[in-house]
Order: sequence, then structure tokens, then C-alpha cells
Amino acid sequence: MTKSFQKLGIRAELVQQLQELGITTPTPIQAEAIPYIQAGHDIIGEAQTGTGKTLAFILPMLECINVNNPEVQGLILTPTRELAIQITSELKKLASVVGARVLAAYGGQDVERQLRKLEGAIHIVVATPGRLLDHLRRGSIHFGKLKMLVLDEADQMLHMGFLPEVQNIVEQTPLRRQTLLFSATMPLQVRQLAQAYMQKPQEVKIPTQQITLTEISQIAIQVTDRSKFKDLCTLIEQQRPYLAVVFCRTKRRASKLNQELQEQGYASDELHGDLSQAKREQVMKKFRDAKLQILVATDMAARGLDIEGVTHVFNYDIPADAEYYIHRIGRTGRARQHRGGDHIRNSP
Repeated sequence: MTKSFQKLGIRAELVQQLQELGITTPTPIQAEAIPYIQAGHDIIGEAQTGTGKTLAFILPMLECINVNNPEVQGLILTPTRELAIQITSELKKLASVVGARVLAAYGGQDVERQLRKLEGAIHIVVATPGRLLDHLRRGSIHFGKLKMLVLDEADQMLHMGFLPEVQNIVEQTPLRRQTLLFSATMPLQVRQLAQAYMQKPQEVKIPTQQITLTEISQIAIQVTDRSKFKDLCTLIEQQRPYLAVVFCRTKRRASKLNQELQEQGYASDELHGDLSQAKREQVMKKFRDAKLQILVATDMAARGLDIEGVTHVFNYDIPADAEYYIHRIGRTGRARQHRGGDHIRNSP
């Protein structure tokens, strides 16, 4: 029988706020991880995006914050700006209940504005590795009183080449801290990272097969390079998606495809690393508000984006590996509804 948040040791004020947000029952990752975290254990949590792992570390972090101490006590490290924004948004819905102050630190933001915020009390920092290292070099952030460190989407962080930055950051935190590592997969490099920086971690693994196999219809379409764009348009017309994400392998490819779709009259836009942060946020807002029907994206959008209403994912280019395929199609089928994912494959 699933425990309630109150039985998991979450204070009544937070439980009430969760209820007002429509969250009444812990997900499996929350129910399994929170007791270990509350008991002070380091945690290795293996769970797919969309299983509720953000609350699994946010709630215990808020419980341990001493708001009378103005120093940083919680750090959440994420691979992308989009994920940092999303986690910060979730945190701010709950942080006011306990009086905790939160700062998001990621590239593309005004550094001076972040510095001004850091002059006051900041209890929790949500950051990407590059921007956080910038603050550490400036001396604008100190981790002398850090209690809890979260490495979120650890496999993605290492896949993107952030291992040296992550190591540098972790080594500037106190030895006597609680470390929580969450990852969709557990390759050897992630295991080695855990072994180097964690103390007898408890492991929590949530099966992910059901999300992929039963909640998402997967269709493979054989095409040629010459016919691929026309075939994509035909599929869009046939499937009539409410919101669709089309994945391309490169930024240049995504930009070109978006232009072609717009020329055909589709309400589309692109999302990739060459865009400014302001432009990326603008595109995501339009997509969430259904002012766009189609988002053409690189794999930077395959993790951490929780968008209601995505009914279809089109793999215009085949991803580099199976893990990316799983994360791509995981952009749909997240609301316990039957959704679709089309796999466009070149003919031999």
C-alpha cells in the first residue's frame, strides 16, 4: 500500500501545499527514496524522466533547510538550462512554505543580476556546471555550510562532457554532506562517480519498461533521404498531432527542417544550443501555450522537459544510441494516456 507524504515524514504545511497543487500520492521513486534521504543516507536513484524524481529530492531538501542560516545549504546540479528552470519552478511552488530562498544559476542569464541576488540569503542553488564554476571562481557562492548535494540526470551530465566540471564542483563542497545521485541509466562512468564521492549509498531503482512499451505506440517508417521531408509532412497530416516534437541530430539540421516546415505553413519553431536563452524560453512558452504545433529540437530537449499535451514524437534523424531514443519518445505518454511515437528510418 502506497504511503502518504505525511507518513513519509513530510511536514503538514508542505503536504497541504502539495494537495493544493493536485499532488496527493507519492510516486514509487518518492515513496522509496524519501525515507532513505530523511534518514541521512546517500542515494543512487535510477528512474526515468517523468517518474517524479524531482520531488523525491526537493521535499527532503526543504525539510533540512535552516532558514535562519543565510548560507547555501542545498545544491542541485543539472546538465541543461531547461532542466534547471524546470526544477527551480517546482522548488518555488514549495519553498515559500518553509521560508527558503532559491537561486537558479545557468548560462544565458545576466550574471550581475545573479550576483545581486547572492548578496542576500540564498538557501538552495539550482545550477548548470559551467555557470556554477563561474560563481565559484568569482567567490560569489560558498559551500562551507552545504548539507545536501544533488546530481540530477547524472548520465546526461557525463554524456555532455561535464565530468571534469562536476568533479571540480564536488571537491569544493564539504566532505560531511549528503549526496543524492539521480540518473535515468547507470553506465560505468556514473557508477565510478558515485563510488568516488558517495558514502555507502542506498540504491533505489524504478523499472521503466512500462512507460515505453505499453503507453506509447511506436511506428517505424522506411524512407529515402529525398522523400524524408515529404513523408514527414504526410505523417503530420495523417496523425494530426496536438503538439509534436521532431528530433534532429544536429543544430543545423533542426534549423533547416524548421524553415522548411514554416514554408509549408506549419506552426513550428526550433530549439537547440545556438539560440539565446531568451529565445529558448520564448519558444518553450509558445509551445507550452499551444501557439506552436511542432517543436523541432536536438537532443538537448530530450531530457527534463515536462510538457503537457505532447501527443507525437517524430525521430526525423535516428539518435546516436538506444538511450537517447528512450528519452526522446519519453516526451510523450507522460500523462498516462495512449500516445504515439514515429520512427522515420532511411531505406537501404
